[in-house]
Amino acid sequence: MDKFTHLIKLSVGTDSVESLSAWQDSGAAQTTDGLPCHVTRMWPKREAEILAGGSIYWVFQGLVQCRQPILRLDRVTGSDGIERCAIVLQPGLIRVAPAPRRPFQGWRYLAPSDAPPDLSKTRQREQELPPELAGALAEIGVL
Repeated sequence: MDKFTHLIKLSVGTDSVESLSAWQDSGAAQTTDGLPCHVTRMWPKREAEILAGGSIYWVFQGLVQCRQPILRLDRVTGSDGIERCAIVLQPGLIRVAPAPRRPFQGWRYLAPSDAPPDLSKTRQREQELPPELAGALAEIGVL
């Protein structure tokens, strides 16, 4: 049994690894200490497993394409007075082998055995394939 777990989330408002990176770098999604974060309504019940080495895997246009290690979970209060969870992330995105994923709401737990592998260091620098092509290649097992 795994000692840690991951989260998986559709990237809403960005349509590529590059656009998520630019949005996070803009300061729009940062904590007071300058780290990127994603604020969500629900607090993960499996907090200890996530913080034991988990990442958030980002889905763009039906494909898991990158991940970010999760550093901590912070309690934040919105302007509406409702307490939320800020998932604080390591800066920088790590590209993974594209893997198809159907749409879903919110975030989900992702077992390490189901997570796509990181791309090699040389492939991290490659230009992203168009989503349709990457999806088709992933479905037939080429990627």
